[in-house]
Amino acid sequence: MSLSTRRIETPRVFAPLLKPARYKGAHGGRGSGKSHFFAEMLIERSIVEKTDAVCVREIQRSLDQSVKKLLEGKIEALNAGAYFEVQDAKIKSSHGGLIIFQGMQNHTADSVKSLEGYDIAWVEEAQSFSQYSLDLLRPTIRKPGSELWFSWNPSKASDPIDLLLRGEDPPPDAVVIQANYKDNPWLPDVLKAEMEYDRARDPEKYAHIWLGEYQRNSEARVFRNWKIEEFERPKGTVHRLGADWGFSVDPSVLVRCDIEGHRLYVDYEAYRVGCEINNLPDLFLSVPESEMWPITADSARPETISYMQKHGFPKMTAAIKGAKSLEEGVEFLRSFEIIVHPRCVHTIDELTMYSYKRDPLTGAVLPILEDKNNHVIDSLRYACEGARRTLRSKEWNKPLKVQTAYIV
Repeated sequence: MSLSTRRIETPRVFAPLLKPARYKGAHGGRGSGKSHFFAEMLIERSIVEKTDAVCVREIQRSLDQSVKKLLEGKIEALNAGAYFEVQDAKIKSSHGGLIIFQGMQNHTADSVKSLEGYDIAWVEEAQSFSQYSLDLLRPTIRKPGSELWFSWNPSKASDPIDLLLRGEDPPPDAVVIQANYKDNPWLPDVLKAEMEYDRARDPEKYAHIWLGEYQRNSEARVFRNWKIEEFERPKGTVHRLGADWGFSVDPSVLVRCDIEGHRLYVDYEAYRVGCEINNLPDLFLSVPESEMWPITADSARPETISYMQKHGFPKMTAAIKGAKSLEEGVEFLRSFEIIVHPRCVHTIDELTMYSYKRDPLTGAVLPILEDKNNHVIDSLRYACEGARRTLRSKEWNKPLKVQTAYIV
């Protein structure tokens, strides 16, 4: 097969970046393939047409710190050596294009003008890019149709690249995606093993390094009372199931758990973004025996509950919501030691990331739950709603202990 007809597979998460845009950003965790995607896209474009590109980092003391080796690997993998001349400090294409590698710490307002005619500036490790460097680079790459590419593992929401592309007012011609190891169909086994090690032993490191979440102070985490463990529940277990609804962005979720003493076991989950209502029964059937047990579902979608009742889930009922049902439900979950089966990957992710809000001025943790990373959490709340209300009712019905004081 010739190179011009070679089929190059791209993970679905990166598809929006294939279309022209002034700003293209990919942020997320290790193993997502962000750098590999941009490297491959740059090589492909350089094969098809004359492309001048500069690959930039904030600090680059040697070419070993650049993406040059990654690009050389893509040229070899695509069997495209005939289209390029790899030199010590740059790569030339057969169309006359040029790929160079620079650190912005070496540039001034005058020296950066040498990049004005370039088609692409790719900023790798963009979380380290300073505001000064951004302000220099953005107006310099000014050729009609030119593009600015950014790939990074987020550190803080206040970093310049995050304020630019993930803040309240991003540029109008910007396409930004989030990716992590779950989006990479070619994740090497060695990286998968490293991820699983961190996921089981260091939830905060896992959230930051592998899921691409911002570094966070552990004080803001809602759940610390959980661990990952292989287990099988015995016969006779009373299963509790909860469901949350989503569609275009949010996932539809079904989770199965059970309570034994002070332990809450979570052994199965179903989770899918963009699930049409007619596909929900099949999704929920992926949880064993789900059609046999009562399911408490988010009451916000009564038409969906009605549909499910008519399509194999007659025991599904709507959750009862009240003024404090969210806070009371979360506190009830926090009262258990939660044991999560490793196959429940989205449960693990949300238990890791679910947080309280912070004061934007002082950074202090507020007693307000953030409304994100909570779809499985909501499903767990619904699943345990009956148990919570029953236990609370028993507490209320206990006779009051009155201590009498005698004055002598």
